Amino acid sequence: MMNAKVVKGYIHSLVVVSKKAGDLSWYIDVFIVTLIILNAVAIVLESIEPLRLQYEEIFYYFEVLSVIVFTIEYVLRIWTSNLIPEYQKPFTGNLKYALTPLALIDLMAILPFYLPFVGVDLRLLRIMRIFRVFRMFKIARYVEALSFMGKVFKNKKEELVISLLFTLLLLLVASTIMYYVENDSQPENFSSIPETMWWGIATLTTVGYGDIYPITPLGQFLGGIIAIIGIGLFALPTGILASGFSDEISNKKSKGECCTICGQPINKNPNEI
Repeated sequence: MMNAKVVKGYIHSLVVVSKKAGDLSWYIDVFIVTLIILNAVAIVLESIEPLRLQYEEIFYYFEVLSVIVFTIEYVLRIWTSNLIPEYQKPFTGNLKYALTPLALIDLMAILPFYLPFVGVDLRLLRIMRIFRVFRMFKIARYVEALSFMGKVFKNKKEELVISLLFTLLLLLVASTIMYYVENDSQPENFSSIPETMWWGIATLTTVGYGDIYPITPLGQFLGGIIAIIGIGLFALPTGILASGFSDEISNKKSKGECCTICGQPINKNPNEI
């Protein structure tokens, strides 16, 4: 008879992501990924009222099945998390793992289903059902390319935060200037700095909805300058992420790892593949 430690170790080997086709863990991963994709399709289809009303019972039972599977997966991951070196301590290790981003995504994916059982206000419940979309983020655990992107964002987080802060600063400055330039001519459109920020967002992102725009010569001149700055400003995160991808691929080459897309070894010499 297997003891509890052996059972726990075996279950942990099933819930961790496997790259070896044919392993039971691999089949479980494929099943869960398929379920995640079907959940994404169901969320989209449920937004079509005639379909939702016609197949309401099917949607409900599919929701129940999904929540049961995701709940079992979540509980088993929390229970066996002590077998991961950085979460070895009993209880505190489980709690630390439960607070990791992927574990929180797992929790948010199932939480809306259980809220009615604890007497949550229906208005809040309707809002909380939005969190069902978190089920799509669960796929990050099973698709290595998404994990690769996560590493890039993590490695470049400081540069991205600086870029974001600079964008917010420019938005505030541009909106303030345009408010004082255009308020006298268009008090209904540029009634306050917060109201003017909508124009600032549309201009900096070069969307240009056209519902609010400057009409004074000075406002039009400044608006053109701000729009040009916006083009360069939004190129910053692109360059930062491109650099991060390049760095991460270089690291994989030095470690002899495999490509996240095709699975082939990443070598310094392409002729070696």
